[in-house]
Amino acid sequence: MSRIKEIMKKLIAIIRRPSMTILPGHLAFFLVLSVVPIITIIGFIASLFSFDLHTIMEAMEKALPSEVTELLLPFINGRTIDSNVWFFIIIGFLIASNGAYSITVASDTLYGMKQKSYLYGRVKALFLTVNLVMLFFFIIIVLAFGNVIVKSILDFGIFQDIGYNLYSIFRLAKWPISIVVIFFMIKLLYTMAPSHHVPSKYVNRGAWFTTLSWVLVTAIYSYYVSHFVNYDIFYGGMSSLIVMMIWIYILAYGIVIGIAINTEHYQAMEKSGPDNTEELEKTKE
Repeated sequence: MSRIKEIMKKLIAIIRRPSMTILPGHLAFFLVLSVVPIITIIGFIASLFSFDLHTIMEAMEKALPSEVTELLLPFINGRTIDSNVWFFIIIGFLIASNGAYSITVASDTLYGMKQKSYLYGRVKALFLTVNLVMLFFFIIIVLAFGNVIVKSILDFGIFQDIGYNLYSIFRLAKWPISIVVIFFMIKLLYTMAPSHHVPSKYVNRGAWFTTLSWVLVTAIYSYYVSHFVNYDIFYGGMSSLIVMMIWIYILAYGIVIGIAINTEHYQAMEKSGPDNTEELEKTKE
């Protein structure tokens, strides 16, 4: 019982840090900002390989609020891809990388490390942005809207004989598979974020916390999506959009708490004895 109280005290202390009031919202904003560039690229790739864009569009219309769908559908249509769109995609990614860059700055500050050059941080932020966006869309496609998307595909008569079995298998398998995928992608993010090398074994606690919190929050949001699909009639488009933004903010909050948990563990190991001192000091050089 005392162990649980100690953990809760540390968690509350982490949440009260000044950076926790700024970084989650900052990161959530840039995650949302990266949606349009990625959706545009997905639509372009789908058109190159002759995928049925109408199936993707109808799945989006069923899964997302109408306001979000109306914004994204023009971008997923391959016909809108031209030089101007590619220009805005590149600019969008550069702006969206500010979220990942803020993670590197926060990590260096919390770990007490010296930051490397600004150019090094910006280049790393681009790679971290790709990681974040891939992770973000994996959660959206598989966890948040996976049930709705699979149902939409099966409604077209695909796999008629085994459709129900496939849906049941997907509902059961998506959780353990997602936990493993999310954990390793978040662990990679936490390992790469600091300017200097941090052994991966020191980021496991934060990665597990973020993974489990993400899965739990997304399960709640997925239930909302599956049972209240007709946003305009039941809650209205604006309220459903607000719920989505809250969900994204909580995901961003989980990332930041995970970083803070890792730094707490890192500092605890630093104080635990001389056996860890030499290894930990190398990360600050």
